[in-house]
Amino acid sequence: MIQINETISIPESDYFWKAVRSSGPGGQNVNKVSSKVRLFFDYFHCEALDFETKFRLKKLAEKIIDSEERIVIESQIFREQPKNLDAAIQKLRELILKALIKPKIRRATRPTLSSKIRRVESKKIKSIIKRNRKSDSFSE
Repeated sequence: MIQINETISIPESDYFWKAVRSSGPGGQNVNKVSSKVRLFFDYFHCEALDFETKFRLKKLAEKIIDSEERIVIESQIFREQPKNLDAAIQKLRELILKALIKPKIRRATRPTLSSKIRRVESKKIKSIIKRNRKSDSFSE
């Protein structure tokens, strides 16, 4: 079970993981040890998350969703499998926590009277400055 926060925890039935061979340098162990971890999370059927959170989660993780609508998180930071599993679980936890944050609704506002007056005054000043740049001294 993955504990996300005080109220939400993901049951083990909603995710599974596989160990695969890690890419990159590793010396003689590289072809023998499967230390890289792939964590598959079936967010769509997870009952711990509400619909809005699932929607935001899909939007956040759109590049790491596979063809079966599962979030796939890989970790190969460490040379040991348990540490990579913990790192993948931590990445999933952070992703879900980010999806739990509801975006603020933008409310349209109107400019105040004083800001309108300031805008008009600055336009008048700029107009005067530009008018003063024109001179007949170059026409001679």
